[in-house]
Amino acid sequence: MARIAGVDLPRDKRIEIALTYVYGIGLSRAQKVIASTGVDPDTRVRDLSDEDALKLRSFVTDNFQVEGDLRRLESMNIKRLADIGTYRGRRHRQGLPVRGQRTRTNARTRRGRRVTVAGKKKVPR
Repeated sequence: MARIAGVDLPRDKRIEIALTYVYGIGLSRAQKVIASTGVDPDTRVRDLSDEDALKLRSFVTDNFQVEGDLRRLESMNIKRLADIGTYRGRRHRQGLPVRGQRTRTNARTRRGRRVTVAGKKKVPR
């Protein structure tokens, strides 16, 4: 079982796709890692030799910030924006879209599902 940056890679996937399970490595970065280390991209994780796994692990840890370090860096950046009171920081704090999207409709991912409230009836005198 290959383990890179604290993540167990799925055994039945190609190494090119399996690397994307590590936070901070997408498909293009995975392809660059494979090209730099000289590992065959069609190799399944279960067929990966120990030396190939070691090459991949050392290359990823030496050249990229991944997993916990990257998550910590991103949360610190967001916290910095909120602390200095920028518009983006306020939007992060309120849980609203940050990059200028409309919120009257189509903000369900950030705002969550809203419950509609019927209009109150006036009490007769």
